[in-house]
Amino acid sequence: MFKWIGAIAGYILTKRFYGAMMGYFVGYFIEQLYTKASLDKGKFTSSQRANTQSPNNVSPRDFELNLLSLASMVIKADGKINQVELDYVRRYFVANYGKDRANATFRTFNEVIKKREINTARIATYIAQHTRYESRLQILHFLFGIANSDGHISANESQKINEISGFFRIHFKDFESIKAMFFKEAGNAYKILEIEKTATDSEIKKAYRTMAKKYHPDKLQHLPEHLQKGAEEKFRSVQEAYEKLQKERGFK
Repeated sequence: MFKWIGAIAGYILTKRFYGAMMGYFVGYFIEQLYTKASLDKGKFTSSQRANTQSPNNVSPRDFELNLLSLASMVIKADGKINQVELDYVRRYFVANYGKDRANATFRTFNEVIKKREINTARIATYIAQHTRYESRLQILHFLFGIANSDGHISANESQKINEISGFFRIHFKDFESIKAMFFKEAGNAYKILEIEKTATDSEIKKAYRTMAKKYHPDKLQHLPEHLQKGAEEKFRSVQEAYEKLQKERGFK
């Protein structure tokens, strides 16, 4: 409620779309503070408590706006707005939400990038509180995809995603595994499988089974379709890493 009131007030005050967006975000965070205060005072009904405690109770609209905000952070990380990266995000949303809905959300995305600084800690922490761990892994994969869409992940982009990962409470090895999927460097197959180069053949096999289970599409059916696609890409990366080590070491 507060976010829409804020959006209307922002538009009335500025007569501009970005004013509505600023009002929306201000109202959104007021709404979160109000919700937290209500929880602390025990004023929720039992059904509201159950909904609040659910790890996936964020609405689709809020999820999209927060995902767009994270995308904007990565795009702006190196101090410029890259059209290739913008196009990557547009294609992503068209493919997963349909053209009309994507056009509407991308207009919002465009305004957020150009007009507003977004607090990384606030947005990333909110998502961490409202999504499952495996969902956050897929979001990291998406963010690396944005950074890599122009053929190069800059140090600033990697650092920004690492910062987001911290607020997501992602384990270091999981972060390094996903990051390694976007870099062609010696030893990355080991990082993808989350093992050391000194691992034995049997340890490599065990690690492969563990990682394949973690990212197997059949295990992630609860995720939205677009996040399942990210899981499938990681599953293929795990397979490729294992096959690479098989070839290098000569085991079956």
